[in-house]
This record gives sequence, C-alpha cells and structure tokens, in this order.
Amino acid sequence: MLKRTALAAVTVTTATMCAVAAAAPASAAPRTVHVTSGTTEVTVAPAVTTALLSRGIVPWVTRPGRPGLGFVDQRPTLTATYPVTGGRLTAQPLGGTVEHRGGLKFVNVLNGRALEVRNFTIDLDTGRLTGRLAGTRTRVPVFTLDTSTARITLGKHALDARKVTLKLTGTAASALNTTLHTQVFTDGLTVGTADTRARF
Repeated sequence: MLKRTALAAVTVTTATMCAVAAAAPASAAPRTVHVTSGTTEVTVAPAVTTALLSRGIVPWVTRPGRPGLGFVDQRPTLTATYPVTGGRLTAQPLGGTVEHRGGLKFVNVLNGRALEVRNFTIDLDTGRLTGRLAGTRTRVPVFTLDTSTARITLGKHALDARKVTLKLTGTAASALNTTLHTQVFTDGLTVGTADTRARF
C-alpha cells in the first residue's frame, strides 16, 4: 500500500527473488511471484473515528472483512481486517498488486444515505489502494500510500508492510461527501494505517 521514492527504505531479507533478478540480463523482465493468501489490517486514527461518529457517519466493515477494536496511544479506535486473495509481486523494483475481499460501508445515520467500497487492491506501482464501488464495475482510488515511516520487508515467502499511512484521495472524499450529504471528508485526510502480510 508503496511509492517509488520510498523504495530506498525497503529491506529485502531473502535472496530468493533478488538473486534471480540480479543474475538475469539487464534487459530481462523482473521475476514475478503470485500472491496466494494473507491479511491486511487497517487501524483508523482515533481522531477520525471520533469525527465520523460525532457527525453521524458510521463505518461498517462488510464480509468477509472483520471489524474490531484497537488502541492507538491508549485511545480506542476502529479496526478492519481483510483477507488477501491474490495478486502478483516483483522484487526489483518492488511492485505489483495485492488483492483483497470484503468492503467498507459508510452510513450516514442522520439521513440513511450510504456508500460501500469493496474488494480493495493495493497497487505498489502507483502507490495507491483502489476499491470497487458496490453494485458497479467502477474501481476508484481510495487511499494514497505513504511509506515514509513504514517498515517493509520482502522475505522468501511473504511481503510484510507495517504502519503504511493511508491518506484519502480527492476522488474518494468527493464521492463520500456527495453521496452521504456531508463535508467531513477531505482530500489528503490521514485516515489511519495499514499492516499487510501477503504470502506467496
């Protein structure tokens, strides 16, 4: 969820993929591995949780995602865990996609309006997380991924990315405000962080 400018911070701990890439001719395409499973857990910033609930906006995790309760600096907040179901990854440069099932539905309890985004995809090449608008085939950019303070490790059988900051895109903010008849969402809003473990 990883900008190319932040790749210098990535630690590659296993030689399996990297050795193959290093030994290949410069013109050869980077080796690709296929993601098979894993999870991504999103922790909403406590201030965002408070702001949404105080304005009657309830975030609802839809199946097979799992809702939960977490703590940030001893402050309670909402969490959401989604199963990783597929995707592909390359080692040099680190790129590819990580696909998920489940969704996040925002409900304005003051007027009954709702918007749901499902089946999130982490795109490491663009540094964005996209989602499909429920009931449509339209996929929209939901978050930009800030990895400046993240811990990212590519191992022999898994990619671990911890504390990736999620910032709401202007596209998502506009769609949420328009659909829910609110002004609580803003372009660049830091919604929280994500921890991803993708196995291959």
